[in-house]
Amino acid sequence: MSKPTYLYKIIPSSDPPPEPLPEKLPLSKLDSSSGFIHLSTAAQIPGTLKRFFMEEPLVYILKISYDPLEKDIRWEDPEAKVCGERGGEGMFPHLYNGGRLGRGEVESQAVWENNGVGWDQALERAESWLIY
Repeated sequence: MSKPTYLYKIIPSSDPPPEPLPEKLPLSKLDSSSGFIHLSTAAQIPGTLKRFFMEEPLVYILKISYDPLEKDIRWEDPEAKVCGERGGEGMFPHLYNGGRLGRGEVESQAVWENNGVGWDQALERAESWLIY
């Protein structure tokens, strides 16, 4: 797989990002306990939403340019046990930079609604916004 243009951070409605985005976003409980920031590629967004965010009425999606963070990204399995080549099957981008993710790294953000029927409609509407 080629180098991604963007990575994405999914934030649940229960923990909305502050407006305006600060220099450094607060870490989620998961990111704090993991020691890195969990990110997804555009191709991984549908599965991540369906696996971990089905009960959320809406999510905030942050679009992050890959190139400036590349040196701090490790491609790992979901438990961060196996490091591998960029974008390999089952490998997720994990950001190891001391928890720094904020307005300087986020290019844009979107709010997607579940509408009680799953994420398919939101994904269809966001098709042009997600960069694969």
